Amino acid sequence: MASETGKYRTAISKSKDPSGLLISVIRTLSTSNDVQDREAEKGRLEEAYEKCDHDLDELIVQHYTELTTAIRTYQSITERITSSRNKIKQVKENLLSCKMLLHCKRDELRKLWIEGIEHKHVLNLLDEIESIKQVPQKLERCMTSKHYLQATDMLVSAVDSLEGQLLQVEGLSDLRLELHSKKLNMHMVLIDELHRHLYIKSTSRVGNKNRDKNRTGLLGKDISPAPLIDINFVSNSRKFMDNSQYGGSGNMAVKEINLQDITEDPECDPEENSILFMGILIKALAKLKKIPETVKATKERFNQELEQIVKRSTTQIADHAYQRGEIVSQENQPRLLLELLELLFEKFYAVAAAHKIVLGYLHQMVVSPSGLNVSEIKLYDMAEVWARIQNVLQVLLTEYLDVKNTRTASEPSSQLSYASSGSDFAAFFAKKRPQRPKIPLFKFESSSHAISMSAYLREQRRELYSKSGELQGGADDNLIEGGGTKFVCKPGARNITVIFHPLLRFIQEIEGAMWSGSGKQCPLREFLTMYIKNFFLNQVHLDVNKEIEAATKVADPLKLLASADTMKVLGVQRPLLQSTVVVEKSMQDLVNLMHDLSAYSDQFLNMVCVKLQEYKDTCTLAYRSIVQSEEKLIISASWAKDEDISRLLTSLPNWTNMAQPKQMRPKREDEEDLTRAANAKESEVLTGNLGDKLIPQNEILRDVSDLKALANLHESLEWLATRLKGFFYSLPTAQSFPQGQDTHVNMDIPPVSEQIVETLNDLAKSFQEMADRCLLALHLEVRVHCFHYLIPLAKQGNYAIVANAESMDYDPLVVRLNKDISAIEEAMSGSLQQHKFQYIFEGLGHLISCILINGAQYFKRISESGIKKMCRNIFVLQQNLTNITMSREADLDFARQYYEMLYNNPDELLNLVVDQGVKYTELEYINALSLLHRSQTGVGDQTTQNMRVQRLKEIICEQAAIKQATKDKKITTV
Repeated sequence: MASETGKYRTAISKSKDPSGLLISVIRTLSTSNDVQDREAEKGRLEEAYEKCDHDLDELIVQHYTELTTAIRTYQSITERITSSRNKIKQVKENLLSCKMLLHCKRDELRKLWIEGIEHKHVLNLLDEIESIKQVPQKLERCMTSKHYLQATDMLVSAVDSLEGQLLQVEGLSDLRLELHSKKLNMHMVLIDELHRHLYIKSTSRVGNKNRDKNRTGLLGKDISPAPLIDINFVSNSRKFMDNSQYGGSGNMAVKEINLQDITEDPECDPEENSILFMGILIKALAKLKKIPETVKATKERFNQELEQIVKRSTTQIADHAYQRGEIVSQENQPRLLLELLELLFEKFYAVAAAHKIVLGYLHQMVVSPSGLNVSEIKLYDMAEVWARIQNVLQVLLTEYLDVKNTRTASEPSSQLSYASSGSDFAAFFAKKRPQRPKIPLFKFESSSHAISMSAYLREQRRELYSKSGELQGGADDNLIEGGGTKFVCKPGARNITVIFHPLLRFIQEIEGAMWSGSGKQCPLREFLTMYIKNFFLNQVHLDVNKEIEAATKVADPLKLLASADTMKVLGVQRPLLQSTVVVEKSMQDLVNLMHDLSAYSDQFLNMVCVKLQEYKDTCTLAYRSIVQSEEKLIISASWAKDEDISRLLTSLPNWTNMAQPKQMRPKREDEEDLTRAANAKESEVLTGNLGDKLIPQNEILRDVSDLKALANLHESLEWLATRLKGFFYSLPTAQSFPQGQDTHVNMDIPPVSEQIVETLNDLAKSFQEMADRCLLALHLEVRVHCFHYLIPLAKQGNYAIVANAESMDYDPLVVRLNKDISAIEEAMSGSLQQHKFQYIFEGLGHLISCILINGAQYFKRISESGIKKMCRNIFVLQQNLTNITMSREADLDFARQYYEMLYNNPDELLNLVVDQGVKYTELEYINALSLLHRSQTGVGDQTTQNMRVQRLKEIICEQAAIKQATKDKKITTV
């Protein structure tokens, strides 16, 4: 029984479902065969139920509290569910009742709903009307604060509302007209603002940089309060056409700025970033549908705005000069024109950058993302911008360079105006008297009132300039008036020399940016080339011709000298011809032009060659007019021209020593012997050619002024040749550069052709040769004068005189020679440098001595009184030459001793030779014996004279042998 009970318990524990157990019991009872099995099964069931009741009772006792709580909770839930069912039933009945009632009031509800919608729309309209009524005030505030995008959105929305759903509101007709008028005119305000940023704001930083020299420049920190367009692309490379140029701190490239992403911050200053502000303006104009009008206005106002930049910059430069105390209207300062152009270049770069930005925005507005043009708007491009800038610069250059030649006809040439006359020439080089400063007794400028007033006026002027770009008062009075236009310097062709290189760099940058590598030339380059070739070069040629002709086309150009002040400025010690100084100044001016306009150096060098050749011909004619007599050169000039004689004279030591001052030459023990030998050789050549004939007066230069003119010509041509050589040495040639090197990169002047260099060197050599010829002619002329006066003294003079008063006088020819030498000395001392002066007179005593000794053969007879007179003549010549050369002139002592030797009879003369040795040549001794034979009586016949001559020759041979033996003995001893 127990096992059965466990069986049921196991079955119950395995299955939690009672119905399963019941089915199992029923199956067992139905399958049993007898009653006993059924009873047994029944007993087991009853036992199991009793067991369950017992377990249940125990569990109830154990869990009575929980069971009680559960029963109560279940009862509460049951009651609430029942209550909810009743309420739902009631609600359902009520809804059915409401549905029936609403169905009965359907038309009235629909009417009320429609009325609610209408009232709501009316309220919205009233709110919109109220908002639109405030639009003018809000618009005014936005326009004042320059929040143009917000103002445009507000205005466009208000006008659309007024012309749309509020069109029939008659009370808004005035407001509608007002806002419609504002909308029609607003784009003009935006266009004006856009142009202000294009032409004034974009260039204000450049103006600030020039106004305050302490700023670090366009790429450094700026003290201006408002950040403007970042124009850091304005650098040495000027790559303004590259998009990357717009990069910089705080600014993005235009191609990276999407116009649709630009927004306006009401809390910030809209002009803080000029790039974004111009984008806001373009976006606002697009909302107003005024892009075509904007493009049209921009094109139409190009020239006007650029001309205003020129005017503002002109006033700005004049204002700076005015602040520095410079009076532009009284001083011609082309430097200010250079400052003006450099300022304009910087401003035009900034304007081009601003236009590049605006064009980027405009392209975004008129081109769809797919790249198709959605509008018929034709935009301008950067080529047109630079073309307009070039046009304005061309007009400006036309006025400043005086292309129309309105001033040169009425004003004198400024190139070499000092050289038009002697007084003007001297005034140009004269040392200016220092101006005594006018010191007032007192000033108010340092008072507190003056300082505050000056600061106030300065701030006012800067404020006016920042707003309108115009400087008011003060500076305009400092400008030069000219035909309604104001200039910072006087217009003239020479202004091109100051601005050529900066202008050429500007042109190259434009061409490199617009047509990189294509070789095209911009219009500004064509204008510049045309101006220089067709106008400037001709003007320079005319000016140079005018100045040189004014100095050379005079009665006697070789006697018109430069002033002392000019000589002092030039650093020369002796006078120069005014024509030479003018030519050198003209050449220097052409050289300066060659540096200033290096691209045209060949033209200027050709002009230099032509002018120098013309001046060479002029000097040649002037030289021949002095040294030529009856279509024949005088003796000194013909000898100086003779190649053999000139080569001989220039090979002598006195010529070579002339190029080196005596104090700088190395001392030589045999210098005196060399000098004596050179003088002897020169005297031998001259006496051999001129010692036996009379020289007529027309073969010498009797007018000392002609000699002075030759001296001046020599000094002038030598100075000119030296200046030319110094200039030619610095000229670059093709040989100065390695093959393949770009010669235009490192040189201001392109290489000069070999032909021009050779021509210039030949001209310099010709001037030096002409100068040397003048000096040789002077050297020879003084000696020809000695022959002219001293040969007639021996051939035509009477020295067989008795002792009387006449014998105490000097020979008239000697007196005249002394006067000539003194006059020449006076002229040469002031015209030639000291070493050249010495070259003229050194050796002259030796020549006179030779002439006098050689002239002994021409005396018919000579008495003791004649000898005495001759010695007095020699003495007076020696005294004069000593005063000139500051040396004893011992050679004339030699001549005096020769004539004193004639006091002896022939035999005593022979004994004197034996006692004193041989001092003169054999011919000179023979001439002395012959003169004594002719002059003295009782000295024998011709046979006796021949014996004396033979004895003289023997004595000379014996003396020569003794001298040679002595010399050999000295050599052996050594």
